Amino acid sequence: MGNVIAVCMNKGGVGKTTLVTHLAAVLASGADPAKVLVVDIDPQGNAAVVFGRDPDRLERGSTADVLLRGTPLADITVPVSDHLDLAPASDELNGSEVQVLGQPGRYARPLHLLKEAVGRVKKEYDWILIDCPPSLGLLTANAVKAADGVLVPFVPEAFSVKGLQRVVQAIEGLRDEGSPSPRIVGVAATMVDSRSTLHGELLASARAYCAAQGFPMLETVIPRSIRYANAAAYEGRPAVWSDRSHPAVAPYFELTKEVLAHAVP
Repeated sequence: MGNVIAVCMNKGGVGKTTLVTHLAAVLASGADPAKVLVVDIDPQGNAAVVFGRDPDRLERGSTADVLLRGTPLADITVPVSDHLDLAPASDELNGSEVQVLGQPGRYARPLHLLKEAVGRVKKEYDWILIDCPPSLGLLTANAVKAADGVLVPFVPEAFSVKGLQRVVQAIEGLRDEGSPSPRIVGVAATMVDSRSTLHGELLASARAYCAAQGFPMLETVIPRSIRYANAAAYEGRPAVWSDRSHPAVAPYFELTKEVLAHAVP
């Protein structure tokens, strides 16, 4: 049965979707590929873009149909490669919080909508990666509830350590009494400029914070690069599938190994 990892951070521009899609692409390729599902619940729908699809032209529907209308996840899932499937998002998710919380009679368990949907397909995949919106609202809460673990991207910019603390507090607050899940499987440093003194100092602060909290900050760091955006824009595929030796791309293979080491119970 698949291991479900939610990737979440409470701000945009941290490389969250790049992290989700590139981890998924690495897992689903190579000599021993895993069967992977990417579930996008970010209304921007950028996971589809990375895989060469238009989020404004979804023939089978989106995760909005799953959360708001109870459509089975399998009905809106599209194949990306032999071992990778995508459940795309649409901008209809922007109004989901008002709709769900405004109709308590219709949505009796508003924080478990995604968990119930994922549970029905979990046995079909080795890994399910959930791309969350850049907030800590209803959609992210659904992802955390559905997940076995949470991976948090961290960009070493001003105030980012405080953002990391807020995410950790929110995840802790969503734990069910007596349940060990969701647990933080790691914090991944992304968009790192190795020449920046500030980045170095904030990475050190984040590592100290993670150590004090008892969860890992992954050793591999992902450098700041336009290679990921270029691969999506011009090739319609993750950079790890077309340019794995590029200095900005190669670290994803080591990062994936670290995620596997910490995520597998």
